[in-house]
Amino acid sequence: MADKTPPQTRRERLWRSASSMGIPLRAILATVAVVVAAYMAGKLLYRLRDVILLMAVGGFLALLLNPLVVYLQRWKVHRRGFAVTIVTFWAVVVFAGLAVAFGSPLVSAGTHLADRLPTYVEQAQTGKGWIGQLIRHYHVQTWVQQNSAKIASFAQSLGKPALALGKGAISLLVALTTLFFLVVLLLLEGPKMRAWILGNMTAQRSETVTRVAAQVNRAVTGYMAGNLLTSLIAGIVVFTTLALLGVPFPFLWALWVALVDFLPMIGGALAGIPTVLFATAHSLTAGIVTLAVFLAYTQFENHVLNPVIMSRTVRINPLLVLVSILVAASIGSWIGGFFGGFVAALLAIPAAGAGQVIMTELWRDTAPGGMLSPGPSPAESASAAESGPATAEPGPATAESDPEPVTPAS
Repeated sequence: MADKTPPQTRRERLWRSASSMGIPLRAILATVAVVVAAYMAGKLLYRLRDVILLMAVGGFLALLLNPLVVYLQRWKVHRRGFAVTIVTFWAVVVFAGLAVAFGSPLVSAGTHLADRLPTYVEQAQTGKGWIGQLIRHYHVQTWVQQNSAKIASFAQSLGKPALALGKGAISLLVALTTLFFLVVLLLLEGPKMRAWILGNMTAQRSETVTRVAAQVNRAVTGYMAGNLLTSLIAGIVVFTTLALLGVPFPFLWALWVALVDFLPMIGGALAGIPTVLFATAHSLTAGIVTLAVFLAYTQFENHVLNPVIMSRTVRINPLLVLVSILVAASIGSWIGGFFGGFVAALLAIPAAGAGQVIMTELWRDTAPGGMLSPGPSPAESASAAESGPATAEPGPATAESDPEPVTPAS
């Protein structure tokens, strides 16, 4: 009788040959595929790092503004679209107010410099005024004549930095516009996305996810409340110090410190450098006093105030607060440079709070009797099914031993 077995394909012969030689070819190919897929996914995420950072910032801002939208809906504005419009409008007003508060002194200083520039040039040429005295004392005119070629070359090379600055300003404007529309869309479509995700889950799983999301939302809100409190304290300290020293624009510098202080751990130092320099330009005594106040307050905020307030509002361990900030800032700066480090440090504490909530829920669900714990074995289920009816049904003796009392006839 002829053998009707179909001829083996090349793939089948390859599997059989590898198996006969003891080579786990399937496992090797699967491992190589996983490694290649992980590498390509990493490359893709790295290429999209700017978009991911922008989405992270947009999601963070949407989480912060969502409680205001919910409050308006519970108050009088029941339609979410109107509530989002009101919150967005006031957010834009606050942002524009901050821009005006920062830009107005700069514009005034620039206008004053432009008005006084001809006078300064005349004083430099004639050797009069404080500018002329400086030029004569340090022999600036002689140095300019000797290095005129280098100065001309340097002036010509300033065109490229100016062009790069213009491109950076346009890129920043595009990023802010994209961030604005991203936040608005997240506020409008967030509840629909949440309802769709929960609708595709079981009732028990949906209840757990809802509870965890509420706890994460409380952690993020607590983070912002604590950060707002520390920033407010920093602004008050700076305003009081500069006002007592007679430094100009104390409210502007206090606002600057309060905003930059939102960046945990290093925000105080970044805010203090230009403030101290400005105070030093006013007077040496003011600069020294401002520097001492900044150093003392920065140490107090980083090691006492910030960990204690964050541990009470976000309810996470102060050590975890510090470690999460350091790790997130390092990873963020490695991925996205200064902007990535800034965003990562800003999101470190709420991410740590969210991670703690999720890990607590997973630990609870994987405990014996939890939602993710393995169910009883088939033998245990059968034994429970057999013993259940025997204990549930009362016997005849029980019914006869408790007869109903007979009421005597009157």
